[in-house]
Amino acid sequence: MTSQSNSAKRRLLADITSAPALQTTALLALCAAYIQGPLSKIADFSGALAEMDHFGLHPAPFFAVAVIVFELTASTMVVSGLLRGAGALALAGFTILATFIALRFWEMAPGMERMMAINAFFEHLGLAGAFVFVAAYDLTKGAGK
Repeated sequence: MTSQSNSAKRRLLADITSAPALQTTALLALCAAYIQGPLSKIADFSGALAEMDHFGLHPAPFFAVAVIVFELTASTMVVSGLLRGAGALALAGFTILATFIALRFWEMAPGMERMMAINAFFEHLGLAGAFVFVAAYDLTKGAGK
């Protein structure tokens, strides 16, 4: 394979991955849980209150509304590009905080439930890392695009 063909392939991949439609779709996918979650909470607000109670967040109505507004606002920032870096960093911090509140696998007895919590815990850390990467990209190379 020649250097020229490698260069052409890299350029093609760069063109595809930098396409605005693909980037918007990827950002929507990254924010999917932060869009679906609040919409579910709105549709079943009593369930949202029960969730806040379950995790010891009181007053439950305040935290339920705050989470709904926060997740939808930060997701809108990330997807729209308006202060994308700030929105991405906010979602990264929120994800880490929520992960330590909701997925305390170290307190669970060995078994399937603990293993699922461990997997979810580390998946959420990866998600937070992806948001940091989006923020870094936006604040450096992607700013203004």
